[in-house]
Amino acid sequence: MLHTGRRRTKLNRAYNGPARQGPVRHISPSSLSLQRVHEQNRDNMQKKDPAKAPEPAPGVVAKGKPRLLLMGQRRSGKSSISSVVFHKMPPQETLFLESTARIQKDSMHSFMDFQVWDFPGQVDFMDPSFDLDAIFGEIGALIWVIDAQDDYLEAINRLNSTILNLQPSYPNVNIEVFIHKVDGLSDDYKLDIQRDVMQRIQDELSDHGVENAPIHFHLTSIYNHSIFEAFSKVIQKLIPHLPTLEALLNDLCRACRFEKAYLFDVLSKIYIATDSSPVDMPSYEICSDFIDVIVDVSEIYGWERPKEYIEYLEGPPWNKGLEDQVACRDAESDIVLTDGKRPILLREVNKYLALVAIMCEGSYEKMPGVTLNVEGTVSGLKEVFEITKRR
Repeated sequence: MLHTGRRRTKLNRAYNGPARQGPVRHISPSSLSLQRVHEQNRDNMQKKDPAKAPEPAPGVVAKGKPRLLLMGQRRSGKSSISSVVFHKMPPQETLFLESTARIQKDSMHSFMDFQVWDFPGQVDFMDPSFDLDAIFGEIGALIWVIDAQDDYLEAINRLNSTILNLQPSYPNVNIEVFIHKVDGLSDDYKLDIQRDVMQRIQDELSDHGVENAPIHFHLTSIYNHSIFEAFSKVIQKLIPHLPTLEALLNDLCRACRFEKAYLFDVLSKIYIATDSSPVDMPSYEICSDFIDVIVDVSEIYGWERPKEYIEYLEGPPWNKGLEDQVACRDAESDIVLTDGKRPILLREVNKYLALVAIMCEGSYEKMPGVTLNVEGTVSGLKEVFEITKRR
């Protein structure tokens, strides 16, 4: 990065070229999207009351917590999705959830603070009694859940009506359509439903003059990892520094010849970044299950040590603090899959994130170099989050 606007050499950072007019900075698509959302909210508030309009967006990203809105028909599975992904509820227990009667608001504190709002299916939020700015003012994405095992024509009509009502004031809202409950359907039938839903939505919007609306479609189920895969795609659009994270993982995979690398949010098992190679569901499921194993083991053995015991460990003959007695202060683990003989490496980045990578067969012979590269990547990831946190 060019902090001073001047080109410098790698060795002595001396001046090595003509001065630039200012610092050079890459602006990611998600940064621009968040900036556009902030600006459109500011314009809407200025039209109503210029005195209450918020300040312009600081830098390229507006401050605040992005908001994920879960909407759709009754019994489409919105509360089940929120409970499984963000509250670690076993999918089988969602059968006993009661129907949502009012808006449920959850604040998620992780690598990035965001909110999840679960809307009851019977609520008409386009009613004049609702304040649209309060609902859609800081929206990150609108997630519309469609039950694939039920008649979804009314759900599509409500979604189209919602998009058309939001277009004049909120044209940059990301629309994510979850075609849900597809676990009991054949692969061909899933694709047929997805094509039908996409065609109906796009035709209706085209008839009303809305072209190229930001709508994305996902086939999901709470009984497999597809719902976590879909939420990963949604969350990644809210991360302004996503290209930097992906570049670090690409360099790591290239240097260590990893098959795949993920940066996971440990609590939700959503991956916030991955390298550029295609994502295959089996590798994602293995890495996700590996995190569950490490978390379970940590809960068993990661008990709070008494103060007297810690003083004993730090006393003679070592006379050092515990942090200075270990080679790696963060959690680190390796396992080898018996089927393909491929090691899987997990390295804790901070209390929220973990780097999980699938290595090639025979990679144990190069573990010293792999460990060094992983340590450098983790340091780079921490620096990225530290820099973006200070903005």
